[in-house]
Amino acid sequence: MLMKALHCPTRWTIIEYIGEDTRSTKEIQRYLGSREGINASCLYYHLSELKKAGILEVAGYRDEGGGAPEKLWRLKSRQIVIDLLDGGMDE
Repeated sequence: MLMKALHCPTRWTIIEYIGEDTRSTKEIQRYLGSREGINASCLYYHLSELKKAGILEVAGYRDEGGGAPEKLWRLKSRQIVIDLLDGGMDE
Protein backbone atom coordinates (compact mmCIF):
# COMPACT_ATOMS: atom_id res chain seq x y z
CA MET A 1 0.00 0.00 0.00
CA LEU A 2 2.86 2.35 0.81
CA MET A 3 4.61 1.86 -2.52
CA LYS A 4 1.32 2.29 -4.36
CA ALA A 5 0.68 5.57 -2.56
CA LEU A 6 4.13 6.89 -3.42
CA HIS A 7 4.19 5.95 -7.12
CA CYS A 8 2.69 9.26 -8.24
CA PRO A 9 4.85 12.40 -8.66
CA THR A 10 1.91 14.60 -7.60
CA ARG A 11 1.89 12.90 -4.20
CA TRP A 12 5.59 13.61 -3.77
CA THR A 13 4.86 17.26 -4.55
CA ILE A 14 2.16 17.27 -1.85
CA ILE A 15 4.58 15.71 0.67
CA GLU A 16 7.32 18.23 -0.16
CA TYR A 17 4.90 21.16 0.04
CA ILE A 18 3.56 20.15 3.45
CA GLY A 19 7.08 19.43 4.73
CA GLU A 20 7.41 20.27 8.43
CA ASP A 21 4.29 22.45 8.35
CA THR A 22 0.56 21.97 8.55
CA ARG A 23 -1.26 22.92 5.33
CA SER A 24 -4.94 23.31 4.61
CA THR A 25 -6.63 21.58 1.71
CA LYS A 26 -7.12 24.98 0.03
CA GLU A 27 -3.44 25.87 0.42
CA ILE A 28 -2.41 22.58 -1.16
CA GLN A 29 -4.91 23.03 -3.98
CA ARG A 30 -3.69 26.57 -4.73
CA TYR A 31 -0.08 25.37 -4.77
CA LEU A 32 -0.77 22.37 -7.01
CA GLY A 33 -3.21 24.30 -9.17
CA SER A 34 -0.54 26.82 -10.08
CA ARG A 35 2.05 24.08 -10.76
CA GLU A 36 0.07 21.15 -12.14
CA GLY A 37 -3.46 22.40 -12.83
CA ILE A 38 -4.95 19.88 -10.38
CA ASN A 39 -8.67 20.11 -9.58
CA ALA A 40 -10.35 19.61 -6.18
CA SER A 41 -11.63 16.07 -6.75
CA CYS A 42 -8.22 14.89 -7.94
CA LEU A 43 -6.56 16.49 -4.90
CA TYR A 44 -9.00 14.83 -2.49
CA TYR A 45 -8.18 11.47 -4.07
CA HIS A 46 -4.42 11.98 -3.63
CA LEU A 47 -4.83 13.16 -0.03
CA SER A 48 -7.06 10.18 0.74
CA GLU A 49 -4.53 7.72 -0.68
CA LEU A 50 -1.68 9.30 1.30
CA LYS A 51 -3.80 9.16 4.45
CA LYS A 52 -4.74 5.48 3.89
CA ALA A 53 -1.05 4.63 3.50
CA GLY A 54 -0.25 6.32 6.82
CA ILE A 55 1.84 9.08 5.26
CA LEU A 56 -0.47 12.01 6.02
CA GLU A 57 -2.88 12.67 8.86
CA VAL A 58 -5.51 15.27 9.60
CA ALA A 59 -3.96 17.66 12.13
CA GLY A 60 -7.19 19.53 12.79
CA TYR A 61 -9.82 21.67 11.17
CA ARG A 62 -10.12 25.33 10.29
CA ASP A 63 -13.56 26.89 10.45
CA GLU A 64 -13.69 29.94 8.23
CA GLY A 65 -17.45 30.32 8.48
CA GLY A 66 -19.99 29.16 5.96
CA GLY A 67 -19.73 25.52 5.03
CA ALA A 68 -17.82 22.58 6.37
CA PRO A 69 -14.57 23.16 8.28
CA GLU A 70 -11.43 22.79 6.20
CA LYS A 71 -9.00 19.94 6.94
CA LEU A 72 -5.45 20.73 7.98
CA TRP A 73 -2.88 18.14 6.86
CA ARG A 74 0.56 17.18 8.17
CA LEU A 75 3.04 14.38 7.65
CA LYS A 76 2.41 11.52 10.04
CA SER A 77 6.08 10.61 10.09
CA ARG A 78 9.18 12.18 8.59
CA GLN A 79 10.78 8.81 7.79
CA ILE A 80 9.62 5.43 6.58
CA VAL A 81 11.83 2.35 7.05
CA ILE A 82 11.29 -0.73 4.92
CA ASP A 83 12.76 -4.08 5.92
CA LEU A 84 13.49 -5.66 2.53
CA LEU A 85 14.02 -9.13 3.96
CA ASP A 86 10.94 -9.22 6.17
CA GLY A 87 8.63 -7.45 3.76
CA GLY A 88 7.18 -5.51 6.69
CA MET A 89 7.28 -1.78 7.09
CA ASP A 90 7.99 0.29 10.17
CA GLU A 91 7.52 4.03 10.47
